[in-house]
Amino acid sequence: MFEGLDLKNMGKMMEELQEKAKEIEEKSRSTVITARGGGGMIEAKATGAGEIVDITIDESLMQDRESLQILLISTINELLKSVEENKKSQALGMLGGMNPFGGKS
Repeated sequence: MFEGLDLKNMGKMMEELQEKAKEIEEKSRSTVITARGGGGMIEAKATGAGEIVDITIDESLMQDRESLQILLISTINELLKSVEENKKSQALGMLGGMNPFGGKS
């Protein structure tokens, strides 16, 4: 069942995994992800860590509160999905170089 599992290197692999996780976390703080809604009338930006850092609203939407609310909600939801996809992609990239059944792949 555990054929090929190299237990001697497990500690080293865990250290490497922790180092890569720290690198990804630092990188995500400086990564900015953007989403646009309403044909570009709304633009929202967040860091890869999920902190919203900017929202830009076209002046024409200021007169239509209901449309503004709908577009803000949909744009921010899209932005949060993009942040999550980015996190998953980075995590998979981190694990892609690791092979628990024999060291690095």
